[in-house]
Amino acid sequence: MVKVVIVEDNPIFREGIGALINGTNGLRCIKTYEKYETLLPEIEELNPDIIISDINLPGMSGIDGVIKVKKLLPDVKIMMLTVYEDDKRIFEALLAGASGYLSKNTSPAKIIEAIEELNAGGSPMNANIANKVVNLLRSKTNISIENEINFSFKEKTVLENIAKGKNYAYIAEELNISVHTVRYYIKRIYEKLQTSSKSEAIAIAYKKGLLD
Repeated sequence: MVKVVIVEDNPIFREGIGALINGTNGLRCIKTYEKYETLLPEIEELNPDIIISDINLPGMSGIDGVIKVKKLLPDVKIMMLTVYEDDKRIFEALLAGASGYLSKNTSPAKIIEAIEELNAGGSPMNANIANKVVNLLRSKTNISIENEINFSFKEKTVLENIAKGKNYAYIAEELNISVHTVRYYIKRIYEKLQTSSKSEAIAIAYKKGLLD
């Protein structure tokens, strides 16, 4: 059972996401919070697998909250779920330690899919946010790779699709393979690019001319 904690100051939205999670097999919302000031004293005892967090919160911001949480629980996976899609907040959230970033207008089905992808080690993002991340990393990150990188046809196809913001199910159907196999190819891609982040992998691939 994947344990999820929600930090969101809108009570209707907060309880709605909690109900959505609890209505999904394999997921359980163990507790919800309005702000990080009440979550932090309990976070280690709760030991969640995933935290879903807004950015604009009363008191401590979601980005500052992520930084503090990651110091206490370095392995917890955090996804921002927010109305903000500006470059500054996206970049700050990812630098703070968030692994995923979705806008609040994302459909319930896509939110659940993103949580499951996050739990599997992915970095779920809306397509428009993924594009922003690519542009940000291309302009801000100086990455050097010395060895020649060779991808198989399927690895290249998987890489192209994640760069377009496609989900694992879509890629699996396009290549006529299982979602598990898609994850295997993504793991191989990460190894070849020497990274563990989807957004960074895309940025490196662009820098190396592996993506058009």
